[in-house]
Order: sequence, then structure tokens, then C-alpha cells
Amino acid sequence: MANMYGPHLEVRDPAFRALCLANCHMEKLWDGGRWTEGPVYFGDGRYLLFSDIPNNRIIRFDETDNSTSVWRSPSRNSNGQTRDRQGRLISCEHSGRQVTRTEYDGQITVLASHFDGKRLNSPNDVVVSSDGAVWFTDPTYGIDGEYEGDHAISEIGGSHLYRIDPQTGAVEVACDDFVKPNGLAFSADESSLYVSDTGATHVPDGPRHIRRFDVANGKLSGGEVFSVCDAGLYDGFRLDVQGNIWASAADGVHCITPDGALIGKVLVNETVSNVCFGGPKRNRLYITATRSMWGVYMGVQGLPYF
Repeated sequence: MANMYGPHLEVRDPAFRALCLANCHMEKLWDGGRWTEGPVYFGDGRYLLFSDIPNNRIIRFDETDNSTSVWRSPSRNSNGQTRDRQGRLISCEHSGRQVTRTEYDGQITVLASHFDGKRLNSPNDVVVSSDGAVWFTDPTYGIDGEYEGDHAISEIGGSHLYRIDPQTGAVEVACDDFVKPNGLAFSADESSLYVSDTGATHVPDGPRHIRRFDVANGKLSGGEVFSVCDAGLYDGFRLDVQGNIWASAADGVHCITPDGALIGKVLVNETVSNVCFGGPKRNRLYITATRSMWGVYMGVQGLPYF
């Protein structure tokens, strides 16, 4: 039975088959990047934006005709991206060392660039909760060298998870016990926040897992390890309407149930950095992977996310 779902799918548990579509295949939709990241879908325009970090640009993919174009260059080595509740683009910038918002008229507003008077490291990924708060991770990948940003010494001296207060704009540390916090996403009811830690890039036998936090009134508690990656590192990820996590890894996209069980994989022949759901029915999984951007239709819808 597994063969009818194609060679791009690895079924670990029969439950994964219900999330797949028979005879749907992987499509390489774009090639030519150096490290693609930050996919964000604009359903109102039927297009996808994603980052090509070392090439210092944001690419636009039009799903109505499969055309691509450079949407912004330079992008200050943008990485993770999302939309706020008003539909505006929120971007994490490595060389800018800031989190920005693109206004309707194209002007750029800086939301966060410093904490406690010190420059941020290199904001990596970002989500917006329903109260308008902006949550972002700030590891050092953009300042570790000259490839994805500009080499610099961390002024903060650590890699933290931050929250921007929606009323005051104040930047607050939400959690400071990560090695290298990376991707993040809320559960549908926002009672849980999942955050990956890719600290194995800097610490021998370091973390390569996703943690789950309880969320109440803008504060976090808990933070237990939810899932450990068995192929490389968990980077960016998104949730579907059933609460499953679709997480990037070295061999593709791992599908993890709400109780932490790995039930299947979408296999990609490049290291995957991030994903998002798109298409008119939110059932097309867009995948950024090293040089390329891929798409595959799945049998489940992604959460509407911001």
C-alpha cells in the first residue's frame, strides 16, 4: 500500500497515510538559491515569499502560473518570516540584526533591534500570537561568519527567545535557557508554544530537539523536550489542523503527532530548512531546502498562521 503514495513518503505509522494523497508527487518549484528559508504564504495574492539568505534576497513564487521573481534585494539577509494579524510581512534580518514589519505602502518599520541597550544577535524565526505579540528567536547564525550576515561578537552573550509586547513595543526575554533557539510555532489554541533548539551546531552532543512550553498571559512555563530529531536538526516547522507538527530535518519533513510520535516523513534530497502550508485550501506543503523550493499536496490542511 505504501507504494501508491510515492517514493517521496516514508510511512512510519499507518496514521500517516490519512495525511497523504495517493498519486501526488513532489514538485521542484524553484532552484538556484544558496540557503532558502522563511516561506510565508499570501493567500490574498496567491503567492509565496521565501528567503535566499546568502544571496541577500527574498523570492516571490506566484502559484497561479509557477513564475518566480526577486521581490526584495537586498533583504538584509532575511531569514524567517510570517504575517501579522493585519496581513503585513514580519521579517527576521541577519545583517540588519533586527525584526521588521513591511507596511502596506512598502515602508519598513523596525520592531526590535536591541535588548537592554545591546544589539540583537541575528533574529532567526518569528510568529505572531492573536493578541498581536511578536515572538522571535535570536541565535548567532547571522553573526557567526560572513556567509549569512556580517561577522560580529554577540553583545548580549546568549541566544534567547523574545516577545515584543503588542501594547508598548517593549522587547522582553521569554526564555533564556536555549543553546540556539530556532523555529517556533503555536498550537491552534495558543496554549502551547513549540520551539526548536539547534544547539548541536555549536556544542558537541548539543540539542537537536523541539521543546513544548505552556503559554498563559504572555508568559511561558514548562519547556520539556517534545521530540528529538533522528536526522540532522529540527529547524523551522508548522502545525496542521489536527495538531501534527511538520518539521524540517536533514532528510526531509518529519510529521510528529501531538503526543510526540514520529509517524512519517516527506523525503527531500536536500536538507530542509523550513515549511509552510499554502494554496487556496491550505493543503499544499511548501518546503524550502538548501538550494530549492518544493511543493507537495497533502491530505490535511495547515493551520491558518501569522
